[in-house]
Amino acid sequence: MTTHEVAEKLVQYCREGKNIDAINELYADNIVSREQPGIPHELAAGKDAVIDKNNHWYQSVEEIHSAHVSDPMVTGNLIAVAMEMDITYKESGRNQMSEIALYEVENGKIVKEQFFYKN
Repeated sequence: MTTHEVAEKLVQYCREGKNIDAINELYADNIVSREQPGIPHELAAGKDAVIDKNNHWYQSVEEIHSAHVSDPMVTGNLIAVAMEMDITYKESGRNQMSEIALYEVENGKIVKEQFFYKN
């Protein structure tokens, strides 16, 4: 799968709220995922750890009011996607956030992801 094909499938899964499906299909077993410093699960290594991180996030959400995922921007083996969400968390209330997600692809699989946002 080319980086462009990975990017298109990734965005489709994200728009449908199927993040776990994206991980299962598009991520390498040795994926490394990084959040902003100080965030729970700041570093997750391996597909199982990334799935656990995503499940933990889903469990913290009370309601997703809206979510927008941009079209991907691809250069070489890198994918950038802008995401905006309006979410109510169970413990901290409603929050609107904007982030840039950066993905690195090798051999048709995502091997690194990093999220940039103000926390």
